[in-house]
Amino acid sequence: MVKLYDGGAYLVNGTQLIPEEELSKVNAQRSTPITREEAKKGTIAYSILEKHNTSGNMEHLKLRFDSMASHDITFVGIIQTARASGLTEFPIPYVMTNCHNSLCAVGGTINEDDHVFGLSAAKKYGGIFVPPHIAVIHQYMREMMAGCGRMILGSDSHTRYGALGTMAIGEGGGELVKQLLKDTYDVAYPGVVAIYLTGAPASHVGPHDVALAIIGAVFKNGYVKNKIMEFVGPGVSSMDTDYRNGVDVMTTETTCLSSVWITDEDTREYLKLHGRESDYAELNPGEVAYYDGVVHVDLSTIKPMIALPFHPSNTYEIDELNDNLGDILRTVEKEAAHILGTAKASLSLTDKIIDGKLMVQQGVIAGCAGGNYSNVMIAAHMLSGKDCGNDIFNLSVYPSSQPVYMDLVKKGAISQLMAAGATVRTAFCGPCFGAGDTPSNNALSIRHTTRNFPNREGSKPGNGQISCVALMDARSIAATAANGGYLTSAENFADDYIVPAYEFDSSSYDRRVYQGYKQAKEDESLILGPNIKDWPSMSALTDNILLRVCSKIMDPVTTTDELIPSGETSSYRSNPLGLAEFTLSRRDPEYVGRSKEVNELEKVRKSGACPLKADHELESAFHALKEYLKQPDLKASETEIGSMIYAVKPGDGSAREQAASCQRVLGGLANIANEYATKRYRSNVMNWGMLPFLLDEDPSFDIGDFIYVPDIRTALDGAMDRIPAYVVKNEEGNPINEIQLHIADMTPEEREIVKAGCLINYNRNKSSQL
Repeated sequence: MVKLYDGGAYLVNGTQLIPEEELSKVNAQRSTPITREEAKKGTIAYSILEKHNTSGNMEHLKLRFDSMASHDITFVGIIQTARASGLTEFPIPYVMTNCHNSLCAVGGTINEDDHVFGLSAAKKYGGIFVPPHIAVIHQYMREMMAGCGRMILGSDSHTRYGALGTMAIGEGGGELVKQLLKDTYDVAYPGVVAIYLTGAPASHVGPHDVALAIIGAVFKNGYVKNKIMEFVGPGVSSMDTDYRNGVDVMTTETTCLSSVWITDEDTREYLKLHGRESDYAELNPGEVAYYDGVVHVDLSTIKPMIALPFHPSNTYEIDELNDNLGDILRTVEKEAAHILGTAKASLSLTDKIIDGKLMVQQGVIAGCAGGNYSNVMIAAHMLSGKDCGNDIFNLSVYPSSQPVYMDLVKKGAISQLMAAGATVRTAFCGPCFGAGDTPSNNALSIRHTTRNFPNREGSKPGNGQISCVALMDARSIAATAANGGYLTSAENFADDYIVPAYEFDSSSYDRRVYQGYKQAKEDESLILGPNIKDWPSMSALTDNILLRVCSKIMDPVTTTDELIPSGETSSYRSNPLGLAEFTLSRRDPEYVGRSKEVNELEKVRKSGACPLKADHELESAFHALKEYLKQPDLKASETEIGSMIYAVKPGDGSAREQAASCQRVLGGLANIANEYATKRYRSNVMNWGMLPFLLDEDPSFDIGDFIYVPDIRTALDGAMDRIPAYVVKNEEGNPINEIQLHIADMTPEEREIVKAGCLINYNRNKSSQL
């Protein structure tokens, strides 16, 4: 059972929930009455945010973090941005892992070139460098950096260490750059939602099952969007910390801002095991804590779950799916047809039903969610003496770190897995983001990883290639493997096996991880491979702008993976112009060409020539504007020209800032949306100097139309609730209609960043004024 409260609630003494309208019941138990505003201060989240806030105003937070983390899809761009903004030394511990691109054959030498760059940057600026295959980003941060009451910022959306009492936030690279330059993370005080746990999970139910049940209940209704999930209640103690970590990392898929859990002796033992007992502190809500909502989860009712393509919220109990295979799978096929549109590929799942059972082609247990010690130990136990078979189904296992791998070897789990027919790999995030264990065409892969977005597993629909991923817990994946690849709930195979205590051995870290914090070597040279490029220059915003609609996406949600695909495209992550060639390539392949054409017109304008003479459609639209507005002196030479994307709800998923930066380097000036799926994508848009417009009604414009926005710099200095704009249709006569745009609240710094043209320009401007 997962139940959502209609409103807020008070938690009294950590065990009693009282609806917000019944405050009198709370005060009847107290000698001193309490108000809702005072009770808000009783959450764990409030105490941590207060400790890290530098503004003196808890309604408008300016946060400084204890440490940061990036992987090799993001750290080069972050350091290049910070370097262009005046970086001299990392002011806080900054961990750079290399768990996302260890595929050295992709793109030539450029993957390893980025790793070499990372090590040279760690030496020059005083960073911590974790080489390839040693650990996935979030496992290293759990083992070595997270601590009770801390805050960590990461350039990966799954930056979540709440089960260790750490409030962690995944953001785009621009926010990490601000921390490197000793600026702050600015955000309005977020809502806090209690995840109230009771009962205990059955032995056949794993952390992924619990997480998927919660995601399925809260994602579509936005119940925890941009809020903090605070895990409380007696059910927390029924799970050990490794299990809690597995639940916690998936909170990202709810679109929450962050998470934090109560801590206990098991938390202490986890930190002690990793040589960091001093980082433990008991965290509990106050005597009375007010929460903006409650998700009540009875763990004893959770059953083995599956998230079908194409989102972690598309959840079913495995038994429910097996009882209704044809009907449910046909809904996925319809969704695939909608997503693929006119692409050459097509996906079929009902053809995998054999004698009433679903045959799966691949299983993967990997990464920060699946590769944890307990998950792999239980999977190995369930497969001991079993046979994965020698048919189409295959199973791969990726332990989350070398220390975990070492203990799995000592415990015999690796031998058990291999004897059953599984293959075991090193620590790598590839299966999660689309660069490892790519399935065959039209295949179904079941994975204990974090995401199953369209095309994330390596599909190329334009080339006629498509496969898909369903998310499941390691326990049910092992049960499926033991059953020859037929989808099977762990309930049919699990027993009362107790996982042996984990023994952490830090020797691989001691001998391979470069620890450079507070040891910056100013004279050290950065080593830049041929594919590591500087950011191209970007212009400040002009008073008036003219946008050309270069893509219009009417899907309910557009993920960052659709804006810039993951997988092999990430080989160009350190080359802004090279990577930009892939923007929307699997969603709107014509977008890049359209944007480049618009960007060429802006280059003409900036050169001092008249852009109208370079493009007849632009000239026609501009003359129509002059007549409509009765402004014959309106000058094209003073009007910035840029491309624009419309999407209903863009930005679900990854924190990768490339989803925005790729638009910007192609000449993007704005996004227009009905709403933004996540704060992090909207932050990326602003940090790259683009305007995050909102439009309440259905768009009256189409691809190729122009949108003129006058006095935009003035609007940025005001309330931004009504920004007039003019749609100029790209058709005979150029009819014009007015629309009302608006922009949700921005901090003063964000407004200045957009006006400056990007974060790099903003920081340079600040430096020149000192």
